[in-house]
Amino acid sequence: MPIDNGSFSCLSEVDLFSDLSPDEIEAMDRMAPSRSYSLGEMVFSQSQPVTALFILKKGRIRIFRVTEDGKALTMAILEPGAVFGEMMMVGQRMYDNYAEAIDDVEICLMNTADVERYLIADPRIAIRISRHLGEQVVRLEERLTDLALRPLQSRVCSTLLRLAESARTPRFTHPTIRLSHDQLAGLLGATRESTSKTMSELASRGIIRQGRARVVILDADALGQLARQSS
Repeated sequence: MPIDNGSFSCLSEVDLFSDLSPDEIEAMDRMAPSRSYSLGEMVFSQSQPVTALFILKKGRIRIFRVTEDGKALTMAILEPGAVFGEMMMVGQRMYDNYAEAIDDVEICLMNTADVERYLIADPRIAIRISRHLGEQVVRLEERLTDLALRPLQSRVCSTLLRLAESARTPRFTHPTIRLSHDQLAGLLGATRESTSKTMSELASRGIIRQGRARVVILDADALGQLARQSS
């Protein structure tokens, strides 16, 4: 995991820091060296405690937990611009979670002392961080509700819609999600076989188009209707 202290900006495209001036962004970047991780490499785990705030610049990260019976339950797939990590001072704990690179990724790191000194003390950023963490809690509660109560087809559709919202898709084009059936099954807490069957049914109805580890959303309205079904 080589560290790069080069000149590229990690904070400039992150919504949390959009109120900062270019000079403030540059000063923050100097405190956030970048680090690269290869596909499959762990960013943090229970044996590698989280001691920093991570800002995802390139690639994707899978956040997951391991259940008591040894199954990996995917909690989120993070896209570029995501902010995550240990932020005890604002109520976010990551010690039960693992983070794995599912692409070759580039991440910037800020140590917790700098986060507290420069970010939490700045009301412009503190408000955004509080809102960001509140949204994360809502998404987690929705995930747990999905896993406990909703049928698989509804969970597949709502998960695809959520991932499509976070994907950076040009206007007037169909949203495209880079995701394998194994990864989607992990997000759903379902088997690969049942997930693949549901995806094939959606494809046969013209709602999605499947490719190699890619899903194209063709009819988001139909996907939304199915996502709201409870039985």
